[in-house]
Amino acid sequence: MVVLNRIYTRTGDQGDTALSDGSRVAKHDPRVEAYGTVDELNATLGLCRQHATGEMAARIAVIQNDLFDLGADLSRPNMAADDQAGYPVLRIIDAQVTRLETEIDAMNAHLEPLRSFILPGGSALAAHLHLSRTVARRAERRATELLAGGDVNGAAIRYLNRLSDWLFVASRVANDNGQGDILWVPGASR
Repeated sequence: MVVLNRIYTRTGDQGDTALSDGSRVAKHDPRVEAYGTVDELNATLGLCRQHATGEMAARIAVIQNDLFDLGADLSRPNMAADDQAGYPVLRIIDAQVTRLETEIDAMNAHLEPLRSFILPGGSALAAHLHLSRTVARRAERRATELLAGGDVNGAAIRYLNRLSDWLFVASRVANDNGQGDILWVPGASR
């Protein structure tokens, strides 16, 4: 359980921050960029929930919780030392990726195949989901920077990749199951 009884600590006033293993890095470190972008993604999903109802709102809430798990995962380097932590280290697992895939398939089953790219927009929820999709892609790019260094959970990368797909399909669902999608018309403004 997390207890936050004091919000400011002054420990980052010199431009560094603590990772979840206790080590300190610069606030612009690629690892901080990665989990910081995941935090930004979570905030955009909070906007989505303002427009979502029912099952869509519930699914977004689950994803927001997953994103805290993902942030914890990305904020802990040295996966090889997980078993020496003295407590269970929180990592994204493949079951979370599989859940997204199952939900994508279920949502996509009700949609007509695309014949064009979609412009972000339509309903307020769809527009916010498109924004979240682009932030998810940026988070994925940041996380793959860590992967290039070899110290990131592969399931975390897969989760971000699937999540951007989930957000795309969910935006179509939010646009009256694709009927309200705004299709790209190549060269329309010439």
